[in-house]
Amino acid sequence: MITLVLGGARSGKSEVAERIAARLAGPVTYLATLVPGDDPDLAARIEAHRARRPAGWRTVEAGAELPAVLRSVPGPVLVDALGPWVAASPGMIVDAAALCAALTGRAADTVVVSEEVGLGVHPATENGRRFRDALGTLDQSVAGVADEALLVVAGRILRLDPPGVR
Repeated sequence: MITLVLGGARSGKSEVAERIAARLAGPVTYLATLVPGDDPDLAARIEAHRARRPAGWRTVEAGAELPAVLRSVPGPVLVDALGPWVAASPGMIVDAAALCAALTGRAADTVVVSEEVGLGVHPATENGRRFRDALGTLDQSVAGVADEALLVVAGRILRLDPPGVR
């Protein structure tokens, strides 16, 4: 089962995804897509995420090789998040088909976290627009292969119907 958890900044999307992953059978591998660098605020946020996770979870920094790493990890996986993967990719170009193939090719459950970028203001910069467009397109691709898609707003969960379902 593939579950996509979308939400804006500080929406609670990672906490929701962690609760879903905690209910999965077997030890969970947390695939991190963000490397903190020298930003102390970012490092503190990452540490807060790490402190919330159960001690038995393994953390793997997937970085640019997300599809390949995802294919190689057995058991349930939590990918957090697609936005940093896009932002760190040259030209913000990622291989959505490879990611979707890795997701659908897994035998175990996968929870994917991503930022919902379509609800914000129109980005003022070309890079901002490129990021929004790249991540929005990637989110649509992943939602297309997901068994379940959730939108988290203010810590509340909205289940998203597949296209054409009412």
